[in-house]
Amino acid sequence: MSSKDGQSLLHLLDEMQDKKHFQQLNWSGTFHDYLDIVATNPRITRNAFQRLYDMIMSFGTDQFEDAKKRLIRYHFFSDTGFDSADAIFGLEIPLMRLVNFFKAAAQGYGTEKRVLLLHGPVGSSKSTIVRRLKRGLEHYSRTDDGAIYTFSWFMGDLPEDGSLPDPSKIVGVREGLEPEWEPCPMHEDPLHLIPPNMRERFLAKFNEDRPAEEQIRISGELCPACRYHYRELMRRYDGDWTLMIRHIRVRRLIFSEQDRIGIGTFQPKDEKNQDSTELTGDINYRKIAIYGSDSDPRAFNFDGEFNIANRGIVEFIEMLKLDVAFLYDLLGASQEHKIKSKKFAQTDIDEVIIGHTNEPEYRRLENNEFMEALKDRTVRIDVPYITKLKNEIKIYERDFNHNKVKVHIAPHTLEIAAMWAVLTRLEEPTKANLTVLQKLKLYDGKTLPGFTDDNVKELRKEATREGMSGISPRYVQDKISNALVNYQENGYINPFMVLNELESGLKNHPLITNDDERERYRELLSVVKDEYTEIVKNEVQRAISADEEAIKRLCANYIDNVKAYTQRERVVNKFTGQAEEPDERLMRSIEKKIDIPDSRKDDFRREIMNYIGALAIEGKTFDYTTNERLHKALELKLFEDQKDSIKLTSLVSHVVDKDTQEKIDVVKARLIKNFGYNEHSATDVLNYVASIFARGDASED
Repeated sequence: MSSKDGQSLLHLLDEMQDKKHFQQLNWSGTFHDYLDIVATNPRITRNAFQRLYDMIMSFGTDQFEDAKKRLIRYHFFSDTGFDSADAIFGLEIPLMRLVNFFKAAAQGYGTEKRVLLLHGPVGSSKSTIVRRLKRGLEHYSRTDDGAIYTFSWFMGDLPEDGSLPDPSKIVGVREGLEPEWEPCPMHEDPLHLIPPNMRERFLAKFNEDRPAEEQIRISGELCPACRYHYRELMRRYDGDWTLMIRHIRVRRLIFSEQDRIGIGTFQPKDEKNQDSTELTGDINYRKIAIYGSDSDPRAFNFDGEFNIANRGIVEFIEMLKLDVAFLYDLLGASQEHKIKSKKFAQTDIDEVIIGHTNEPEYRRLENNEFMEALKDRTVRIDVPYITKLKNEIKIYERDFNHNKVKVHIAPHTLEIAAMWAVLTRLEEPTKANLTVLQKLKLYDGKTLPGFTDDNVKELRKEATREGMSGISPRYVQDKISNALVNYQENGYINPFMVLNELESGLKNHPLITNDDERERYRELLSVVKDEYTEIVKNEVQRAISADEEAIKRLCANYIDNVKAYTQRERVVNKFTGQAEEPDERLMRSIEKKIDIPDSRKDDFRREIMNYIGALAIEGKTFDYTTNERLHKALELKLFEDQKDSIKLTSLVSHVVDKDTQEKIDVVKARLIKNFGYNEHSATDVLNYVASIFARGDASED
């Protein structure tokens, strides 16, 4: 039998299923069983804000410093364990503000009565943040730490032994008949079943001798549907609550946006085709004929977004495009934690309300004096574009990697595209000796002579709107996709192909409003082209000078001369055996490669010897690769000595002798092995760098 026939594949699926986990997620029990669980783990009664905050914190954090500012990185937003497609990179400061909002709300400090509004330019991850929170709650509700419970009503007659039939065997609604099982339409906490007049004594007994973090609260009343069932059963048992509660079956609740359980999403549509019942539920006209009244809760569908999102989260897409009627519902839901369904009294809700909008819509809100109530109940968190290059690169690497894209992407292609995108978002520095490209490098953690962390902190402080405008990651992603399609016959794409796509799209970019802005973006394309040229020149230089034995010999020669120079000794010539003065010309030819001026050469040489001496004391041997500056200087010096022997510029003329071709093949192999090129992209890079050197040689002539 084949290992891939239907029977074997079915057997594989059978082995993969986790029946025990399924049973845990579908647990059900009596109200008594639920109280046992609460007594063991009071955290299951948390409100929506507490649960959301705990979910974020369950993934862990780490602290780090950026330009002397202590920041917290919340792993939840970048963890790829449950939703790799929506991982968020960077944005530490906006995310810290977001989590602080949830923390304050979880502790009842007032923000739980506010609408949270994420505000920023298009494509800045606002909807991604909300989508990730929703997915996180779905994932968390399936774990032991995130367990949450609700209940169903059994409206039939109890057997003599008091046992309840299986709630999974629900009798459907038939004409003139009620279903035996009625789930709470708003997924309420079973503790709501404890009457308000009993709660004070119950809580006092439960919380007695418990630490503050293990004490519980009961807030809110039963929804209209559950109030009806409660009254009916209490009448049946002449007010005996202990008999009534036997009709309750508590069950595990699993959040699911697709099933509309605990997670709601509302998107504005045409004003003529929507009304506030989409948020608070609507009358079921078919059932009016059965129950005889449109105010009977059995004839009402409590399935609006506010209803089904109870105990979880509700998202408002483009929130400020909502009709005024919706905004009134929003105000009550946030401030009072209540909603008003048609024909019913106000109903308690417990959910996180979060919306997002762009700048034009928010400016309209600010200028509308009739929207004071909404502005007063809204907490705005700005979500700008990323301004750190390394984080922008991660966005494109997530979508364009060798697992997803079969076309080879040459090294630095995504980096250069990301560099241009970030440059468009940065404000021009006010310091006369600082370019916008240097500013990008400082933000990315690079060091520049004459600039400290204090300077970087000052740069960020003076640029108050940085990241709130510029090119969206979506535009760059679209142009990378275009390049992959247009050049797929080549088998690879390189930075120039993507830069051409980026430039050609500027003339039709819908969000570029004036020619000055368009011209600035074109100028920045030239900036990144120049930077790319420097990057690949350096790579080719390193590939040419990657002969480790040659570097070691050059390093040993340099160290011997530096040692003699600092100790005022002479150097023994290996060939003649004569003692000679240290080779100043050799030492300076290396030091100049890393811009060590004549006035600083003594300091640099002493620094090297002190470093070697410190290693010797620890019993360690000096290795040039551990000193980045010296390593770079040696590579550049070796490249200078070897480039003429390789005759790289002869590539341009297409006349290459056998000896030179062998050396070029070695360099190409190093580019492929050490830097990630393939055969075609390595050849392109060598030709490009060769043409640069050829132009340089011609200008020197």
